This record gives sequence, C-alpha cells and structure tokens, in this order.
Amino acid sequence: MIDLKFLRENPDVVRASQVTRGADPAIVDQLLQADAARRDAIQAADLLRAEQKAFGKKIGQASPEERPALLAGSNDLKAKVKQAEEAQKAAEDKVVELQYRVDNIVEGAPAGGEDDFVVLETHGTVPEFDFEPKDHLELGESLGLIDMKRGTKVGGARFYYLTGDGAFLQLGLMMAAAIKAREAGFSLMIPPVLVRPEIMQGTGFLGEHADEIYYLERDDLYLVGTSEVALAGYHKDEIIDLSDGPLKYAGWSSCFRREAGSYGKDTRGIIRVHQFDKLEMFVYCDPAEAEQRHQELLSMEREMLGAIEVPYRVIDVAGGDLGSSAARKFDTEAWVPTQQTYRELTSTSNCTTYQGRRLNTRFRGADGKPQTVATLNGTLATTRWLVALLENHQQADGSVVVPEALRPFVGKDVLTPRG
Repeated sequence: MIDLKFLRENPDVVRASQVTRGADPAIVDQLLQADAARRDAIQAADLLRAEQKAFGKKIGQASPEERPALLAGSNDLKAKVKQAEEAQKAAEDKVVELQYRVDNIVEGAPAGGEDDFVVLETHGTVPEFDFEPKDHLELGESLGLIDMKRGTKVGGARFYYLTGDGAFLQLGLMMAAAIKAREAGFSLMIPPVLVRPEIMQGTGFLGEHADEIYYLERDDLYLVGTSEVALAGYHKDEIIDLSDGPLKYAGWSSCFRREAGSYGKDTRGIIRVHQFDKLEMFVYCDPAEAEQRHQELLSMEREMLGAIEVPYRVIDVAGGDLGSSAARKFDTEAWVPTQQTYRELTSTSNCTTYQGRRLNTRFRGADGKPQTVATLNGTLATTRWLVALLENHQQADGSVVVPEALRPFVGKDVLTPRG
C-alpha cells in the first residue's frame, strides 16, 4: 500500500513507477483526488461534531422552557453528523480501494515486461557433453527419483512423486539451505500453509494474479504459494524490536500454485508444478537498510547455487514483471542443458514498506516513534533446483554425480540407473 504522504509530495515519482511497470499512471490522479475528498469529508464531519458538542452544552445550560426547541434542533444536527460520518467513511473506503490498486514504487528496475530484464552477471561454465544429454525427467525416471505417471494418476496433471534418492536429494537441498540460513542468523520456521484472506491480501498476492492461488471457500482460507505469505503475517499489527538489527526468518514449507494461464507450458517434468517444497528467507528491517539487506539475500542465493555447482546468471527483473509488492527483484537462473537456456531457480525481492504498511507492522525509530517496517524475501532452495542439478551433473552412462555439498544428506557420491 502506497504512503499517501509520499504520494502527495512525489506524484511524478509514482506516475513514473506506474509507467515503468506498464500500468496506468492515471490512477495517481484518481487517488490524489480521492485523498483530497477524504480530507474535506473529515474536516466537514469534525466541524459538525464540534458544533454538536457545543450544542449539547447549550442544552445543558438552557431553561426548561427553551429545551424543547433546542432538542428538536439537536436531533436535526445529529442527523447531519450521521450523514457526514457516512460520507467520511465512504471517502476513506474509496481511498483505501485505490491505494490497494497502486503497486509498490519501483526502485532502479528497468522498464518493460518479462523479456526486458538486464543480465547483471554470469557464473560457472556451461557444460559441453560428448553425448546426447537427457532431460531431468528421463534421468529422474531411469534413476528412480521421479514418478510423474503415478503422480498424475493420484493428483492429476503437474503432480509427481519424488522417490528414493530423489526424496533425499530434495531433503538434502533443503537441509543445506536451512543450515546456511541458520549460520547467517536466520531463525528456521515451519509456518502454516493455510492463511486468512487479510494475510494473503496484505502481502499483495490477491491482485491481478489471484487466479494463481488455491482458495478453500468453505473455510475462507488460502493455500500459500510461498512461505513469504505466512512469514509476512507473523508480525501483523505489531511494533517489533529492531534495536539489535533486522529480524530474519527462514520458512520451510510446501507451496501450492494453480499455474493458471500456463496450460501447455512446461508440462514435462517438475519445472512448473502445483506443489513443491521451498525454503524462503524473510527479513524485517529499517527501510534505510533495505537495499543493503537485499544484496545480502542475493549473496546467499549465489553461494547456495555455487554449492550445488550449476552454471547460473543473475538478472535485474523489469518493472512490468515485478509483481505488485516488489520495488526491485533479482532472479537467479540456472543453465538447463537440454533446453539450451537459463531458467529461473530463485528470486529475491525488496518490498520496501509496501507489505509492512498493509499488515500494520512497525518498529520504533531513533526518535522512539513508530514507523513502517521494510520487508524482503529470497528463495534459498526449492524443488525446481533438481532440474538443473540432474541435467548439469549427468554422465554418459546415465548416472548423475551428487554435488559434494549434498553428499552427507544423500549418502551417495553418484546416482546410478536401476538395473
């Protein structure tokens, strides 16, 4: 939710942000007009309430003969106050409605849509095979790691089983990420995967991409697509203590996405599925530190991808592809040999005060006064990583070398085809 004071003082900045996102800048003027109308309505209601209070004193001081006429006037004034308060509430509701339609202010991201990202850096060497490489699903099936057929039989399209060493590979990724997060000062959490509407709304996920989310109508609850949602709601309506530095959490959970609008896209394997596991970092901090904390999350993602030894690149996501809550987002994309391209494995977003304002999460600044907290998030491991891991570490005989960092969890150096 945009800060109205910032909007009044910097309308051109907000208009430019809307343009960078490919959104309509006209909503800025609509919100400014609604805000002015709200302030006028508040002033009108305040004046009538003051008049009503003064009139009440006058009645109290009046003689018995004067009171009937004054009471009649009081009832008329009471009706006017009620009408003014209704007008004030309507004006305030209109402002909130428009506030929720303005996405976070872009900070430094390039303009454009999904294809207008900027490559910031590239790491690792793209493998050159002297054999025809197999894709991750063929490898997963031959090694007994992935069972899509039975996943489809039980859950439908885009569901799967991770079996045997495939399950240990995912658990190894998640454990390695959890340990790394703990060493960096993050508190590990296993959060709820069902949340109330106000939590989902507060994080900015019920906007234009609401059709991606599973909704349980009978319970009025949403299944999360990332533990970011539950972690953002953890301190809703609280004033948190940041005197010792930011609060840092790492949420390990299953995640659920409907993948609406992706029909026919990435239908093979586990690149785009309805359920997956993820370890998500989440930070609450002073807004003045947000950019620094964003770089720290990106560094942790770099180190984790380096630990599983896959080639990757970092991109600066364009404004039109940020999502409503992010002011800036960096994606890390790993090389997928059979597709001859990079595919997203992680992202990290600086949400500035957008989520904090919606969820009423604050901290006390140096002056002791409460102010809105900044929030950031970043993925440290997820099921999709298995795609890049299997394809980049395959060998001519169909085996896959387990990255050294995961061997203590998997218990094997090499995964070999079943005989």
